[in-house]
Amino acid sequence: MEIKYSTAILIVNWGSYDYTRSCLISLSHCLNKDFQIIVIDNGSTDGSGKMLFDEFQNSCTFLFSDTNLGFSGGNNLGIKWALERDFDFVLLLNNDTEVNPDFLTLMLGEFALNPKLGVVQSMIVFMDEPNKIWSAGGKWIPSLGRAITLGDRVLLKDYVVQKKPLDWATGCCLLITRQALEQVGMLNEQYFAYFEDVEWSLRCRDKGYEIALAEKATIYHVAGGSSKKEHAEGMLSPRVFYFHVRNQFFLVRQQVKGLWKIAAITYHLLRFSAWAVYFTGRFRFKKLKSVLRGIIEGLSKPI
Repeated sequence: MEIKYSTAILIVNWGSYDYTRSCLISLSHCLNKDFQIIVIDNGSTDGSGKMLFDEFQNSCTFLFSDTNLGFSGGNNLGIKWALERDFDFVLLLNNDTEVNPDFLTLMLGEFALNPKLGVVQSMIVFMDEPNKIWSAGGKWIPSLGRAITLGDRVLLKDYVVQKKPLDWATGCCLLITRQALEQVGMLNEQYFAYFEDVEWSLRCRDKGYEIALAEKATIYHVAGGSSKKEHAEGMLSPRVFYFHVRNQFFLVRQQVKGLWKIAAITYHLLRFSAWAVYFTGRFRFKKLKSVLRGIIEGLSKPI
């Protein structure tokens, strides 16, 4: 007899009607039907939230924020909604993804195999190169304070999955139990966007929960669909680099202990100094300023 669980699927929309619409259509083909989709419109100013509501109001629940709360704040709105309604699981799913019909069934199946699991990630491949991995989970290197994506750009047919727990799961497609949520708490809204999933995962591990990859559960990811837009200095805005740099230092300060913290900070200072030199040479001074601001606030801002 199959055990059924209720799942709240959270999708944050921020001015991305086409991506979110495609994601919702792909979810409509899921084999597992015991889920509720919650679309969180994160202060969109292009009317995309209303357009999605008009089209999908009969199949999805919509939550609207007056301002952009970031990935962490937007998802927290949905998490609170789901916890208040006693869902068994919460799934974070990027709006620039499309899913295979059996992905949720396969992800849920992992929990039946291991009672220690708190979080499961799907296998994520590139939308335009479905034979190539975007993420097969994450590894945390404490000595460097570095989060590494496993399987990054490796051909799917060549990747050998290691049968051991992950260190962290990406928020692109992250399924978490209600029990873990109640013990670990919400996403850290101070991160706003980038690395909040790493910090959350490491908190889960600290509480004794394991994290697994559902290697057969496949989804397709545009990769940066909401952040890649044409700017004066390239496709990624200076703000993306600011959050990336700042939050990397937040992680080091929160997760790396003792003398290793000095080593990790030094390592990242060298990395981001190289970025600064590159942006200077390319006359991308807005990005240079964002990197420098990220370094300063990442090392000094209270967390």
